[in-house]
Amino acid sequence: MESQQLESYLNQFPGAQASYPFGPEALVYKVCGKMFALVGEHQGEARVTVKCQPADGELLVSQFHGIVPGYYMNKRHWITISLASDVDAAMVCDLAEKSYALVVSKLKKADRESLAVAGV
Repeated sequence: MESQQLESYLNQFPGAQASYPFGPEALVYKVCGKMFALVGEHQGEARVTVKCQPADGELLVSQFHGIVPGYYMNKRHWITISLASDVDAAMVCDLAEKSYALVVSKLKKADRESLAVAGV
C-alpha cells in the first residue's frame, strides 16, 4: 500500500482532519481533536501508527514482521505498521478503521452523536 492510498482512505472517515503538528515528516489524523493515525516515514520506509487494544497489539506484533510497538508512542496502546511489509493493504485499512472506532468510542457523547449524524 502506498502512503497516498492510505491518506485517501483515512480522509474518508467522518470528522477526520489531517495536520502536521509535529512538523512536515508526520501527517496526523484526528477526530474531534483526538489522534487516531499518524502517517510518516522512518529511514525511507512509509509507516502508519494506529491505536489498538493492548492484547491485540501484542498479538499483531508477535505475528507480523511489519508491525512493531508504536514508534514514539505509548507502546501498549499504539502499533506502527510498515506499509511495505508482510501486512497487506486490507489489513492496514482494517486496523486504521478499528483505531478510528476505538478513538470515537472514547469521545464525549455529544461528539459521538454529531459524528453519527455525519454517518459513523
